[in-house]
Amino acid sequence: MGKRADKEVLIIIPAYNEEKNIRKVLEDLQQRDIQSLADVLVMNDASADETNWIVKRSSFPHKLVTHVFNLGYGSALQLGYKYAIRRGYRYVIQMDADGQHDVCNIPKIYEALTSADEQGKTPDIVLCSRYMEGSGIYQTTVVKRLAHGLFQRMIRLFSGRWITDTTTGLQGLNWSAVLYYSKYGHFDDQYPDANMILQMLLLGFRVKEIPAVMHPRVTGKSMHSGYKPFVYMFRMFFSMIAIYVRVRMLRLNTGGCSVGEFYDRNNSGGTRQ
Repeated sequence: MGKRADKEVLIIIPAYNEEKNIRKVLEDLQQRDIQSLADVLVMNDASADETNWIVKRSSFPHKLVTHVFNLGYGSALQLGYKYAIRRGYRYVIQMDADGQHDVCNIPKIYEALTSADEQGKTPDIVLCSRYMEGSGIYQTTVVKRLAHGLFQRMIRLFSGRWITDTTTGLQGLNWSAVLYYSKYGHFDDQYPDANMILQMLLLGFRVKEIPAVMHPRVTGKSMHSGYKPFVYMFRMFFSMIAIYVRVRMLRLNTGGCSVGEFYDRNNSGGTRQ
């Protein structure tokens, strides 16, 4: 299993062909308050460019895992979750390698993860939103706005919650959420976005949104470029319906208990508060 972590937080950065962006992301993470708080794990998903070598040559202290074959964004994240569980991290913060996620958000995510509400409970998942009051200015395309609107309404219909940013890749998770995601069949191996938010809401995990500062991609190619946004929307639509059927109707992956009791009954040894 290897040496146990000395820090509470692991920052996971999935990277695929990000040679033009990953160096600056690692440089931005070299802030004293971030280095004292978290370790960094870069998940290089079999990049065909210089991403792997740039990360290896970086002076920033980090950990690197390189896939032999391209497994997909979700698989890169899930392997990072497994790493976090085995090394004993209490929290995970996931961010993209393309420079869109400003590192100024990281201390805010940690604060939100560790701050209790009026009932004395901390969130299981913290979503960083581009569209809340207090968020930075962020421009998006018409197709993405349509996707956001559709997924917002589906989450509201199925769970009763209104989520302002259903496709945010900048998230914080506590031990319970990371453990659930790390298990087979519990996480989308390609596009874990609105479908995973819906799943966790239906399972009774506590989800909180906070405003965040994000930037548009400057260089490199997005995984949602070309015709892919339409494939993504089609796939996500049916994935969300399937999740609702599986969790609410078939009650699969919940151990047969009520959704609010899932982790209290099956993972009482965890750190959920």
